[in-house]
Amino acid sequence: MPVSFAILLNEITVGICKKFFQTVSYLPHFISLVVVCGMVKELLTANGPINQVIQSLGGESIAFMSDPGWFDAVYILSGVWQALGWGSILYLTAMTGINTELYEAASIDGANKFKQVIHVTIPGIMPTIMTLLIMDIGNIVTSGNMQKILLLYNPLNQERADIIGTLVYRMGITGGNFSYAAAVGLFEGVVGLILVS
Repeated sequence: MPVSFAILLNEITVGICKKFFQTVSYLPHFISLVVVCGMVKELLTANGPINQVIQSLGGESIAFMSDPGWFDAVYILSGVWQALGWGSILYLTAMTGINTELYEAASIDGANKFKQVIHVTIPGIMPTIMTLLIMDIGNIVTSGNMQKILLLYNPLNQERADIIGTLVYRMGITGGNFSYAAAVGLFEGVVGLILVS
């Protein structure tokens, strides 16, 4: 998503519009995670704005936060909303390093904007994409943001929301089983190290 958003921002030629979209997309990154999770919960309550829109279109209210099936969508979409703008900064920076003569040559050869993106922009930022991918692989096991899951889950969606980090927290901190929690945490760290290697 950040790559696609960066490419779209790069194609905006009106300076004021580009700065507006950048500012609006960067703002959620600077909001506290607790506030973001509170906003998500309020938006998805039974009487929240999203359910009101669904009901006004003739649908039935959806229990987003208590139905385990909705947890993945809520977690992913709220993460995209919070990190989209900030994640695109490095890709935009990489795009500024692409030689503009390549775009001119592609245009002379008959490439439209889409083909220029496919054959010039993406290969130009591929080293950045690969570097960030390698850096993010370690977060696959840890889910990257255990605090967000702790803030969003409840006993009704815990079966779907539970990850290794929350298991370690529940077993070690709240359950007092420190040896089991330490073993699981060590296993998680070893798997992350193997993935990054």
